[in-house]
Amino acid sequence: MKQIIFIIICVFYISLNAQKNNPAPSVSVTDEYFGTQIVDEYRNLEDLDNPLTKEWMKTQTEYTNSILNQIPKRRYYLEKRLELDEKQGYSTSDLKIINNDKYFYLKRRGDEKVAKLYYRKGFLGKEELLYDPANFKSSDANHEFVINYISPNSTGDKVAIAMAEKGKELAEVIIMDVKTQYIYPEIITNTTPANIGGIKWLDDSSGFFYTYFPVNDSKSPNFYKNTQAVLYKIGTNPKELTHVFSAHHNHELKIDEKKSPIILDSNDKYYVGMLVDNNYYRQTFIISKQDLLQGNKTWKPLYYKEDKVRSLQLVGNDAFFLSQYNSQNYTLCKTNIEKPNFRNPEILIPEKKDEVIGQYRLTKDGIYYTTIKNGVEAKLYLYKDGKDIAIKLPYPSGAINLQGKGESFSDIWINCSGWANQEQRFRYDLKTNSFFAENIAPIVEYPDFKDIEVKEITVKSRDGEEIPLSLIYNKNVKRNGDNPVLIDSYGSFGVSYNPYFARIYLLWVNQGGVMAIAHVRGGGEKGERWRLGGYKETKPNTWRDLIDCTEYLIKEKYTSKDKVAIWGASAGGITVGRAITERPDLFKAAILELPITNTLRDILTISSNVDEYGTLKDPKEFKGLLEMDAYHHIKKGVQYPATFVTGGINDPRVLAWEPVKFAAKLMANTASKNPILLQIDYEGGHGNNTTVAHGHSNLSDIFAFALWQLGHPDYQPKEEIKK
Repeated sequence: MKQIIFIIICVFYISLNAQKNNPAPSVSVTDEYFGTQIVDEYRNLEDLDNPLTKEWMKTQTEYTNSILNQIPKRRYYLEKRLELDEKQGYSTSDLKIINNDKYFYLKRRGDEKVAKLYYRKGFLGKEELLYDPANFKSSDANHEFVINYISPNSTGDKVAIAMAEKGKELAEVIIMDVKTQYIYPEIITNTTPANIGGIKWLDDSSGFFYTYFPVNDSKSPNFYKNTQAVLYKIGTNPKELTHVFSAHHNHELKIDEKKSPIILDSNDKYYVGMLVDNNYYRQTFIISKQDLLQGNKTWKPLYYKEDKVRSLQLVGNDAFFLSQYNSQNYTLCKTNIEKPNFRNPEILIPEKKDEVIGQYRLTKDGIYYTTIKNGVEAKLYLYKDGKDIAIKLPYPSGAINLQGKGESFSDIWINCSGWANQEQRFRYDLKTNSFFAENIAPIVEYPDFKDIEVKEITVKSRDGEEIPLSLIYNKNVKRNGDNPVLIDSYGSFGVSYNPYFARIYLLWVNQGGVMAIAHVRGGGEKGERWRLGGYKETKPNTWRDLIDCTEYLIKEKYTSKDKVAIWGASAGGITVGRAITERPDLFKAAILELPITNTLRDILTISSNVDEYGTLKDPKEFKGLLEMDAYHHIKKGVQYPATFVTGGINDPRVLAWEPVKFAAKLMANTASKNPILLQIDYEGGHGNNTTVAHGHSNLSDIFAFALWQLGHPDYQPKEEIKK
């Protein structure tokens, strides 16, 4: 294997380098689809419990860490982030405001590893600590939990708290009496409310609905199968499940076992249930509250995925929703819940030409809603008495998040953010048309970032589409082709890369680099057309948009081929993996973080991904799946760029064998001397539910690897020779 090998004095490191030369164990399997034979050289690595696989992953991770340890500033990003955290004092997240003006939120001081749950009565109320996750199973020092979800009931006298461990998505839910801070002894397990289902309290607060996972092994292909929406009553045994909505309980609905039933929303009369998968639109059912609570199976369809409905809210006899039926950028609509017509509803806000309607909130004064252009330019409106009123923001924002109490209240808050602007929270007063700052966390000045500028442009793709490209750089940057550039991209599931205060981007700029975010097709930046432009058989547009953006930056002398690194996480692994297998000459380095790289096999383990990528049962979709499969596009004798591949052993969404197989094949086939590094996080999942320092450390390695490979003088190991 042609790798870069460092001379290290320490015998331990020499041993690790020797281990590096051992190729991954290979047991080849050949599959045939529609007359096409597919050879999979590393099918055996999908068995993560196989001793040979485990040993190879461990050896590679140790080797990778030994190499990264030689980078002089490996810990720069980690240390700088912790320093910035302490400077801010504390940060808050997951703010929940209930109708009687009680605030619940997570707060973490700069010197703390995890956030704690706090509470106050009103914005100006006295803050009270409700729960410290260190108290959860604290007798076992080997377990470290974080709070990853909170759900107060409608009166704020009880709160459900979800505790997750070491990157795992499954959580354990406890219930607290807020006034006495009494923790009920019963613990709900086998659920992941932060990701699927949430917690929906009963009107009388005697219990709640949540989604139960029968399989508690996140690495199992059955992890997402046969999940069930259940009703839990406080004080009862959580092991005795009361099914209310599932394939097991509702045979008459013919629910696909691969879809997750959740209780979504309600009004005075009805509960709404939804089947959650990776489809952009989802099938939804409705039932009267009385029938469900009495155990009657009277669920009936409310709308189908073909109706293209999103963001449903029920008020009285009305259902409000966003629709993409016969529209690209959404319309805001209303229909009668008793006799719904989702394909021909009353249109309140028609489609806007260049703005995608995002969030909306119903208030006593009208409907506040947001739009966004190209995924990076946000606007705020109020729909009142049949009129559409534009509201000037406190400052230009790349993204807006709306929060309100509901249709009976005037209260409305916005959170504004941008690539170089710390998120700020404002209350809007309609009478005076004014915004008032109500930040839960302190807003601080960052002198380190004062010279950073943001530029939003579009790049013409090879087929004429205008690709939005965000650039973040120092105002004194010179376009001389010598700047290290890191390009981040995703492009799946209609997800938009909206601006946020990303310190990793800003610290990259402060190290002399240019940060770019390529808003490639497959995302939602330009509405439905943009999503479908990088979907199934059109997926090649996703990575080719990234290639076109890279070529633009080189042509305009922001950078050069030897100064470009590309970075993709999760489904962004398709984008980056196929970019380097289609144009390996164009990039100096690539980072694939928890990546999807083997779609032919991925859809068999994460079956809900079929809706996004395609199925092996259809010859046309099979070709699309093969085309987007980076693993199967690795070729012998090609000079691939330096590549850093990461995986999480607790990741249920991209199982660790996927990055492992990709790294193994890339190592075996590359003709270059560039390093191919694999790092498995044995405490991590899909990039979440870890301590702050752990998350910062993972990003620090990405940061250091990229700057090392792009030639930054402060990140070069002292001793390096060719093999």
